[in-house]
Amino acid sequence: MDGTDPESESDVESTPERTEPNHEEDSSDERGAAEDESNARRDPPETATIGPSEFAQGVSARTPPIDESIPDSDLDLDSPEWYLNRELSELSFQWRVLYEALDDRNPPLERLRFLSILTRNMDEFFMKRIGGLKQQLAANVTEPTVDGRTPRDQWTASLETAAELFETQSQCFTRDVRPLLSEAGIEISGYAELSDADIDRLRSYFESSVLPTLTPLTFDPAHPFPFISNLSLSLAVLSEDDAGDERFSRIKIPANRPRLISVADPGTPLEERSDDHRVVKIEEVIEANLDLLFPNVEIRHTSTFRVTRNAEVRRNEDVAEGLIDRIEDVLRQRRFATVVRLEVTECVPDPVLDLLVTHLEVDESEVFRRSGPLALGDFAELCELDYPELKLDPWTPRQHPQFAGLSPDAPGDVFEALRERDKLVHHPYHSFRETVQRFLDAAAHDPDTLAIKVAIYRTAPDSKVIRSLIDAAKNGKQVAVMVELKARFDEENNLRWVKRLEEEGIHVAYGSIGLKTHSKVALAVREEADSVRIYSHVASGNYHSETAKGYVDLGLFTVDPDIGQDLIRLFNSFTGHSRHDQYRKLLVAPETLRSRIYELIDREIQRAETGDCGRIVAKMNALEDPGVVEKLYEAGRARVEVDLIVRGICRLRPGIVGVSDTVRVHSVVGRFLEHSRIFRFGGDDPAYFIGSADWMTRNLDRRVEAVAPVEDPTLRSELDAVLSVMLADNRTRWTMRRDGSYVQRRPEPGEPSRGTHGVLMDRARRTAPDDRSHPGSDPGREPSIDLDEVYTTDPFDG
Repeated sequence: MDGTDPESESDVESTPERTEPNHEEDSSDERGAAEDESNARRDPPETATIGPSEFAQGVSARTPPIDESIPDSDLDLDSPEWYLNRELSELSFQWRVLYEALDDRNPPLERLRFLSILTRNMDEFFMKRIGGLKQQLAANVTEPTVDGRTPRDQWTASLETAAELFETQSQCFTRDVRPLLSEAGIEISGYAELSDADIDRLRSYFESSVLPTLTPLTFDPAHPFPFISNLSLSLAVLSEDDAGDERFSRIKIPANRPRLISVADPGTPLEERSDDHRVVKIEEVIEANLDLLFPNVEIRHTSTFRVTRNAEVRRNEDVAEGLIDRIEDVLRQRRFATVVRLEVTECVPDPVLDLLVTHLEVDESEVFRRSGPLALGDFAELCELDYPELKLDPWTPRQHPQFAGLSPDAPGDVFEALRERDKLVHHPYHSFRETVQRFLDAAAHDPDTLAIKVAIYRTAPDSKVIRSLIDAAKNGKQVAVMVELKARFDEENNLRWVKRLEEEGIHVAYGSIGLKTHSKVALAVREEADSVRIYSHVASGNYHSETAKGYVDLGLFTVDPDIGQDLIRLFNSFTGHSRHDQYRKLLVAPETLRSRIYELIDREIQRAETGDCGRIVAKMNALEDPGVVEKLYEAGRARVEVDLIVRGICRLRPGIVGVSDTVRVHSVVGRFLEHSRIFRFGGDDPAYFIGSADWMTRNLDRRVEAVAPVEDPTLRSELDAVLSVMLADNRTRWTMRRDGSYVQRRPEPGEPSRGTHGVLMDRARRTAPDDRSHPGSDPGREPSIDLDEVYTTDPFDG
């Protein structure tokens, strides 16, 4: 799993959805007390809450609660007690990511990988979420959000929670992961542990390869305080000259030099060495050789620090000269944005810290003293070393059975296979290259293809998708590409591709004023003997070959003419000046998606109220929208059985008697990043959908999203199989409790371990054409698992 999901970004709430907080609590309510006792009985006998001083190994882990004041079931659904805070819910997800590093069932390098992932996730959280909250504080915004917290409340609580996360992360690395790596031969050495020969070798390397890249910047009356760039690692140096004058200097650790240097052979990349994997951090090499930078002065102190800046730089799009100019301006502004976090090593002396706090203009609560190394994301390079016993078994995406034998050199065969029946591809279990990329390549080189249209939110820096589109244009196809320039942190990459596409004469749209285009859709228009046919692809994931190796996503290939015509309308809205408000089958935001979700939930409510079985199973990345949460509470009051598989943010409180005790919330966190969206409404005659949209306000109202129905019975069975596997997971599934905490499932004594990703990898191996035992078999549902009954077995329901 790569826990960094750039699509998880969202605008910080600046206006309240509900402005009248109700602070009634039910702590004295007898029913609530009885329920608490019942929940305690259902908890596993050993459950440990994750924290800096406690490693929840060997028992079921529990994340810290978000809000322990439980609402009374008679309380109006407009009351803030019903809604968990969005920021704290995201940090709860980060606790679950961190637990993958704490969990001793994972091999050491996998645990290190999750420490690295957490670092990147928290960098983005501070740049986006904390940055947005600081903007609100600066603007004196005091209105509470739907959960009743003001921006200052959220900012304060988020910083307190982040401090606990950071300390737990540091302790995990120092006390657990680093010793395990050392035992296996990967030694992260301190300078004091090195021999004289090692030190001489490193000094020679420093002088030849590091020293020329360094630029010490001293702060004194003749020199201003240096600018500290975002996420850069810096060395603070306090020195004293012969006259007794003390000076502060900042040295930026060069990002173009390895962070971890081989002790045995400093000039050789670590992965090229077959033995002696001792490494030392580059900042320690610099510290040990400062006499070459500052001759004839006494070095009084050195320590590392790291600055995080706000990425929520905005301008009014209506007054920008153009979207391209606006995005380039935003990229420039980000570099100089407000500081939102200062990380320092524990040993930093007060004078140095005071200087940094003063000149970086940070609040003391934004300062984090770290007991372990800063910027653990850099340590991920160790995961590339050849130590298979320290890693999970590698995974190679398998061929999709129905794409086997197809070649882009015979594009007619590809289109014939797509005409036979709808197809569902599931990444990273199925190869992106041999499915989605093959479709685009076939369309680019097929003499009968007239036009290709693709909406790109993110794509790989060296994108074969883009190259296929360029080939198509050169082959005389009409090619139109919607590139979302406002895709956070991919703006620069997308700008480069826009310019290249335009150079090739391809029609490029940049997105819409006021809306982000988040749809993941493509189509090929082909002239055939009987008609002009539209081949459509609607997906939950980006057209990005690299993330498709680690993100779990679904894509539907169909020749359904209604879906094809809907996509034509959608693409016309990208390049034209008006938007359609009616679609035949697609659910499109912001026009129809919200209203259709409400209608589908209402349908299940009506079924339950008339005595039928109302049933909803929904998988998504985040459930944040208060309107949808309220609808789900209404479903719970009507006794609709609801299972929500929500990877990250979830505002809804499950398990409250009379309101949400038929609603369960699950989260799966493991080796892959769960990114797909699946929506199933109904027990009998259910409706199924997949697509790009989470149930967040931004996705329903401020983004262009596309969600497609899945109507083929075989594909529906495949979706049921995926959902049933996830709901039966006893290895990587967490179940939310009503206070916002999560408990991780563990196998009962004698019960086999069933982790979602492991089970689905096994299924992909079995069904792949090269090694499946029954070529014509339908994977269907997992044996002995009934999706409509699986919720009754959950011991953590609460």
